[in-house]
Amino acid sequence: MKINISKFILSAPNLKNCPAVVSNMPEFAFIGRSNVGKSSLINMLCNHKDLAKTSSKPGKTRLINFFLINDAWYIVDLPGYGYAKVAKAQREKWETETRNYLLRRENLQHIFLLIDSRIPPQAIDIEFMEWLSKNQRPFSILFTKCDKLSSNKIRSNLKAFQAELSQRWTELPLALLTSAETKKGKEEILQLIEEMTSHDFS
Repeated sequence: MKINISKFILSAPNLKNCPAVVSNMPEFAFIGRSNVGKSSLINMLCNHKDLAKTSSKPGKTRLINFFLINDAWYIVDLPGYGYAKVAKAQREKWETETRNYLLRRENLQHIFLLIDSRIPPQAIDIEFMEWLSKNQRPFSILFTKCDKLSSNKIRSNLKAFQAELSQRWTELPLALLTSAETKKGKEEILQLIEEMTSHDFS
């Protein structure tokens, strides 16, 4: 798949303000801890450096952002969870609205969960995966910032992550290595989306 057209549609504070559901318009959500590199990865996929707003400060994404791709499907950029310099009440509001979208949005086809490849398994990521699994939300893992590590270090970190997940699941979710800088993983992600959109969507 090649992305030829990508455009920002709107930012929604909650589920009811999301775009009207169109029966044949699947949505692919991207979510992860604050500062995991989500916006940069979305921009890389879309060949558009300023499509999703990036920032060195965690918590930049505070709304549910919709980007229409090839006039056929949406990328949905969700607020990050975890650390952000905002009041606890505000973080809880983001989390509530995000989970409402993940649980109730009819056109949500798949969730891409972004994990920083440079750090050991984090409890907040594991807990979020368990929540997705418990609620039968289909997801894949995208390990970000793989250009920042040596191949040996990446293998070591992924092995530790897989060992942690193996304690909870017998079948592990699909995981891909990515880098917004080198475009690693781009073809694989778009191929996966193409396979999911090629089926009749209802």
